[in-house]
Amino acid sequence: MRKDKPPVASSSKIKFEDSDEHESSSEDEEEKEIEEELADVTFEELQRARSDGSDTVYRKFNSEGKSGRANKNRPVEMSSKKPVSRFREIIQVPKKVTRDPRFESLCGQLDEDGFKKRYNFLYEDDLPAEKEDLKKQMRKSNDPEEISELKNRIGWIDKQLKSAGLKHTEREILAEHKKKEREAAKQGKQPYYLKKSEIRQRKLVEKYKELKASGKLEAYIEKKRRKNAAKDHRYLPYRRPGEQENK
Repeated sequence: MRKDKPPVASSSKIKFEDSDEHESSSEDEEEKEIEEELADVTFEELQRARSDGSDTVYRKFNSEGKSGRANKNRPVEMSSKKPVSRFREIIQVPKKVTRDPRFESLCGQLDEDGFKKRYNFLYEDDLPAEKEDLKKQMRKSNDPEEISELKNRIGWIDKQLKSAGLKHTEREILAEHKKKEREAAKQGKQPYYLKKSEIRQRKLVEKYKELKASGKLEAYIEKKRRKNAAKDHRYLPYRRPGEQENK
């Protein structure tokens, strides 16, 4: 009779042994990683973790210690505090940078006096001439829309000329005041700065002198009186409809 051969170790047993060795090697790697991470933890934190039996030190080190990955095979963990953009940038386009000459140091500082001197011809020659030309066009035109546009343009020019005149008067008042204060400072006096209310009063005085010299003071006062009377008239009580007057 033929004797049976003794059983040979199957491949499944070998697989189990290989898997056990792989698990042990992975556990060793994890232990080494934990030891390396805990190497930078202070002794006080270790004592605190040991006293309360928690592993907060390890978690804190993983969350706040290093910004990179603990293992190169793990995916990068993104921060949840940074909001995700709605639009995904597919093609990087160079950002267009606009410059505002009012706030750019490359454009230099604005010299208001020099600017007014260089462009003073606009307020003395161009705008008054344009105003006269618009008035002639308004006399010849019969189109109501065109007349309305011409009136709006004339009103805008009047505002520009009035604003330029007021600013010019204010600059003259400030320049004269600064000149006097410089002379007073040379004599040892402290400088005095004008308030807005004082500048407004001096502007009214200058306007009064200008109107009186041109002979338009009475007409200006009458116009102001009618304007104020129209404002006061809105607040007067009216008689209700159907109500008889008291005799």
